[in-house]
Amino acid sequence: MGLLWRGEEMMIRRKPILSTLLYILLSTGSIAMLFPFVWMLSTSLKSDVQLYAWPPVWLPFPLQWDNYVKAFTQLPFGLWFGNTAVITMISVFGAVLSSPIVAYGFARYRARGRKLLFMIMISTMMIPWTVVMIPKFFLFSNIHWVNTFLPLTVPSFFGNAFYIFLLRQFFQTIPPDTEEAAKIDGAGVFGILWHVLLPVTVPVLVTVAIFQFDSSWNDFLQPLLYLNKQSLFTVSLGMNFFNGQFDVQWNYLMAVACVAMLPTIVLFFIGQKYFVQGIALTGMKG
Repeated sequence: MGLLWRGEEMMIRRKPILSTLLYILLSTGSIAMLFPFVWMLSTSLKSDVQLYAWPPVWLPFPLQWDNYVKAFTQLPFGLWFGNTAVITMISVFGAVLSSPIVAYGFARYRARGRKLLFMIMISTMMIPWTVVMIPKFFLFSNIHWVNTFLPLTVPSFFGNAFYIFLLRQFFQTIPPDTEEAAKIDGAGVFGILWHVLLPVTVPVLVTVAIFQFDSSWNDFLQPLLYLNKQSLFTVSLGMNFFNGQFDVQWNYLMAVACVAMLPTIVLFFIGQKYFVQGIALTGMKG
């Protein structure tokens, strides 16, 4: 009995030590993760002289707030932010609209070859985007979609393998009895999906929206391929103008980057609760 009591006492003593070590490890990791953001904010407020000072200036003085004004007045970033917002909103709408429909089909319909089709779809996630980059460009060029927003928005309406996988996993955790009751009441397939399943799928849909927003908002390579007119540029393309032949205007570049980062951060904090729930719920059943 005494040995058992001593063992429990040692375990109780070890828990605070392990918790402390865990907090130290997480704090160290968070500092490493925040380092680029601190450097970005600091650089956006530096003068041209302070950019290349050694040792590096972490707290610039005086703060060059006019870097933000100059960055946004030198180039039409207002227009480019608007273009980026339009592309992103349409892409998010397309992903949230199409992915649940495909996922519901994989989760509920028992058609022959369903599992094979699902495996083929999942396997497309392993194909690097650079492999299909040139074929997609020729396809969109042949149908005269280059220099339009269509190549950046229309594909999202055909679903995404990762989003479909997340939603399918969640649909499989929902008992079919709820759908049977809706069928008795006369609801069709889309009625069941809209009125029964989607209301309880909000956490996963928010997760899909956040992922798609982040992907579209920060995309650089696809706009670089399909957009040649300056009036159609996105923020990512516009920021490349600060990268000169012999010099990089780091303070202006980081000023625009700080502003461009805000929508993603705000969206994540607004949907953080649903995002965590969505990731947790999709792993409940294989």
